[in-house]
Amino acid sequence: MLRRGGTSRLRAGVQPRASRCAGQSAEDKVALNALSKLLEATMVTIAQLYGRAIDLATNPAHSRWQSPILLLVDAALCFVIIWKVPYTEIDWEAYMQQVAQFLSGEHDYVKIAGGTGPLVYPAVHVYIYSGLYWITDKGRDIKLAQGIFAALYLLTLGGVMACYRRAKAPPYIFPMLILSKRLHSIYILRCFNDCFAVLFLWMAIYAYQRRAYTAGTIIYSLGLGVKMSLLLVLPALGIIFLLTNGVWTGLQQATIMAQLQVLFSTPFALENVRGYYGRAFEFSRVFLFKWTVNWRFIGEEVFLSKGFSTALLLGHINVLAIFAITRWLKTAGRPIETMITRTLRLQEPLGNVQNLVSQRVTPQYVLTTILTANVIGILFARSLHYQFYAYLAWSTPFLLWRSGMHPILQYALWAAQEWAWNVYPSTDLSSQVVVGVLALTVAGVWWGTGREEYAEIQPEVRDDVK
Repeated sequence: MLRRGGTSRLRAGVQPRASRCAGQSAEDKVALNALSKLLEATMVTIAQLYGRAIDLATNPAHSRWQSPILLLVDAALCFVIIWKVPYTEIDWEAYMQQVAQFLSGEHDYVKIAGGTGPLVYPAVHVYIYSGLYWITDKGRDIKLAQGIFAALYLLTLGGVMACYRRAKAPPYIFPMLILSKRLHSIYILRCFNDCFAVLFLWMAIYAYQRRAYTAGTIIYSLGLGVKMSLLLVLPALGIIFLLTNGVWTGLQQATIMAQLQVLFSTPFALENVRGYYGRAFEFSRVFLFKWTVNWRFIGEEVFLSKGFSTALLLGHINVLAIFAITRWLKTAGRPIETMITRTLRLQEPLGNVQNLVSQRVTPQYVLTTILTANVIGILFARSLHYQFYAYLAWSTPFLLWRSGMHPILQYALWAAQEWAWNVYPSTDLSSQVVVGVLALTVAGVWWGTGREEYAEIQPEVRDDVK
């Protein structure tokens, strides 16, 4: 009985422990199951967040609401710069001295000069700074001038973003548009005339993207009337006019440009026409080695040599020709020889397929072509000064994207470029970086745009160009 009772008690003691083990095992399974589901849900959430982040960074549709936010951030930054950073006098006083002479009745360009030398900019520059002369109390109200240039900066930035959006650029490159220290300095702390030329350039690009060609040409001519640096994009405009409207309409646009320059120059040309055009559009200008940003590393002797100048000119022409033949005119979908032959016969190069080709000239094509021509010109420029960065800074993000490089590499090259342009005075290393990034940008665009394919034009619409 004792043995039997002991056994019963032993069994009674064992059964609860087995039940507890079974219960714990079931609870563990439930816990593991719940943990597994939690991990799975977490991974799904992370994947969704990652996908959402990628979409926000790459979907052009989001730039519509992201752009105003970036503009507001930059507006605040401009305010802080005016408030906290001292203004630096470089050319403002010279501009004011020059326009004061114009306003007092002097119209001979050869006789107009300021503290930094003679007047060497076209007539629209004089008209704009004459207005600023009166608004800023003869140039004495520097804070007001800085406020005007901050507004000019933000207006131009808004135009740049509008052009980017029409070209379907991804939002992740937009922050590069507002982060340039040198660009803020050029506008807000220096008040250079390049700022107005750049405004007109981007407004003209926007007009061309919207196929408002005559409006674009008028705006472009205003920019050219501020500074002849805008001549760098003229080859691209010629290609765009050819593909969209034909050679004769392109010649009409060129005529408008020429007529407007004559109109702008009237007060000065009536006084001394040779003096005006010799100063305003001087191609033989001698550059000083001490101010060069891009060619410091080659040494002064080479920099001043005629051979180097000739090599740059030939390089510029050849690279433009390579892009025109292998990239820009590829849109036409026909041999270059055929278009040249038709032109020599006084016929439209594209014949009755003009409308089809014109449809291929998209806002992205317009922006890519114009900015590429601009950067090619900057790469082969005889000398670059710091204010020339205004023509480059807003071109680089878009062209690096068009190159097809990884976004990290795009930001790395942009950062290298920004660093190099902020080194003052320039050094061998900084100038090497300036030229190197420019060369990589041009080569990258050529490589990246080479992947674009255009459908063959149907034989029935090509029967006039055999």
